Amino acid sequence: MSSRNNLLNYLLYYGTLIIPKMKIKRSHIIKKFPWIVKKNQQYIISASYDGLICAAFLKHFLNWELVGYYNFENLWISKKAKNNKNNIIWIDLNILPIKGRAIGGHIVAYNNQIPKGFDTSCNPNTLIRLSEKDFQYKYPFSTIVFLMWLHNKYVVEKAKFTLFHSDDVWLKYQKYNSNCKLWQKALTDYDWDLLFEGIEKKSFEKKVSQKYYPFFESNHFFNQTGKIKSKYYNITSKQLWFNPDWDEDIILNLCDYFAQTLDWEPPKLPSIDNRIDGIKNKIALSKVKSQGISHFINSNNVFSYAITSTKTLSYTVFNNRKNKPL
Repeated sequence: MSSRNNLLNYLLYYGTLIIPKMKIKRSHIIKKFPWIVKKNQQYIISASYDGLICAAFLKHFLNWELVGYYNFENLWISKKAKNNKNNIIWIDLNILPIKGRAIGGHIVAYNNQIPKGFDTSCNPNTLIRLSEKDFQYKYPFSTIVFLMWLHNKYVVEKAKFTLFHSDDVWLKYQKYNSNCKLWQKALTDYDWDLLFEGIEKKSFEKKVSQKYYPFFESNHFFNQTGKIKSKYYNITSKQLWFNPDWDEDIILNLCDYFAQTLDWEPPKLPSIDNRIDGIKNKIALSKVKSQGISHFINSNNVFSYAITSTKTLSYTVFNNRKNKPL
């Protein structure tokens, strides 16, 4: 039996429809997570290119206020974040406060269990209850693409690389095209052909090689190399994770770049009041199985985590804190 049929039986057994038959409607999401379209809210982003482009979107369309950063190990927060800690929204992140609110794209379900902390967070993978066994069907796009769909927004041709560089979407569209198509069908009422038009062509990749990547390199918009390679020019994926302690010039330059290419009003950078240092760990999922994911999280006071492969869980704790850091 094929893996697709295996997954179909698995999902039907647990009362969930497989992606090709499933339709995710934005009206249902907005009803379940009304905060997702509410204006003038405060939020913390991942300290990355992916998080920062979301910040530009949320500032421009919803007038949200950026109040901190998190890189899955260190948390940078402003006084406003401290004062409004119970109402903060976490963007491009998976955090676990009870009744917390977040938008992320990692797989967090293990052995068909989704911890309580994710009940109030919006994650495409949890919407259809994908777990560690279902990586071939994992949501393949970025958080910003999810926000584009959710708010029914599009970008002009000149901005497509800016958008699809986030989380290496243009490369994933090449490498995992069948899964991308499944998710395009699942996320309804949107012109996906218009959004993705042209990015699979050799001419687009040539521009990446000759124009976009050199520009990003010269402006220090990269500092990490990924594993995915492109179809035509063997281009390796690259990402940016920044440190707010010393990368403010890069953050500001990137915000200016988003304003120029996307015509989105850049967010005002938060005045950081405190950095809280955590400890990032990895553990084999086989060691979690006997106790269950919820027990593991509670007993270790896990603040955030992601299942990064079929065998590994990456998580962060803040030692000497009985309560969450924020």
